[in-house]
Amino acid sequence: MKKQQLDHVLRAAGAIAGADQFIIIGSQALHGKYPDLPDEIVRSIEVDLIAKDEQQRTEWLNAIGVDSPFHEQFGYYADPVDESTDVLPRGWKGRLVNLPPGDTGKVRGLCLDPHDLAISKYVARREKDIDFTRELARRGLLDKRKLLALLKATPVSAEAKERVRRNIAADFAPPSAARPRSEG
Repeated sequence: MKKQQLDHVLRAAGAIAGADQFIIIGSQALHGKYPDLPDEIVRSIEVDLIAKDEQQRTEWLNAIGVDSPFHEQFGYYADPVDESTDVLPRGWKGRLVNLPPGDTGKVRGLCLDPHDLAISKYVARREKDIDFTRELARRGLLDKRKLLALLKATPVSAEAKERVRRNIAADFAPPSAARPRSEG
């Protein structure tokens, strides 16, 4: 998804929910710090949104959600979520990144910091998350030490933290080193 498409979703979300700020928590949050990333990194066609000050209105975004006329017409959509959708390190709200200005109709996007986003993907560890974090590390968009520090502040079990540590190490290993595909 291109930044212009994200701006379009935010404009529509603002009109529907009557909100002027949304938190972007999925992969499209990368547009906050890296608005010109190649499509292969931000290829998802949905924008995971939370209405910041009107969270009860987030559900209204189903009007522009999956299989909606908006989705059918434009090929992308809003995915209304809540703060429990992803497991995030404590303090993530204080690290939100402003979406750069664009054609959002004065609706403001607040994006997860790329490191917070990556931690949520390491915890979820679906097949698409494995490719996503590996690509972010390969492109130098993440700092290994910052990830490991944030992991300490992530509310998951000791076993999950050890699994995430191994996966972070694998993503930052030299290309010649064998990398595990997935560790449940």
